[in-house]
Amino acid sequence: VQLQASGGGLVQPGGSLRLSCEGFGFSLDYYAISWFRHAPGKEREGVACISNTIRNDNPYYADSVKGRFTISRDSAKNTVYLQMNSLKPEDTAVYYCATRPYGLGMPMNPNPTDFDSWGQGTLVTVSS
Repeated sequence: VQLQASGGGLVQPGGSLRLSCEGFGFSLDYYAISWFRHAPGKEREGVACISNTIRNDNPYYADSVKGRFTISRDSAKNTVYLQMNSLKPEDTAVYYCATRPYGLGMPMNPNPTDFDSWGQGTLVTVSS
């Protein structure tokens, strides 16, 4: 299982970015995928999670990003996206995508220990 995250960068407050998490060598459809973020001095936080395509549960969003972030998947591209709108300075962090073990459902409140394969991080900086 290999994941590659991309799409980070510098954006002004109020701006938007779309992060991508592409899978290599396997189909992401059978995995619940979560985006986590890790800011300096803070614990890693689960911001959004999407279930595998078999279960098709409603996505999870942390309260801090509800209404601003949207997680989605494109099976044809074997990619999961995180659309981030109305970005705030407090969204600044390294963002990671991660998969749950094959076939497992989406946790109610994603914790890093629930996920066993991780992509490299992509840095998002929100600053004027």
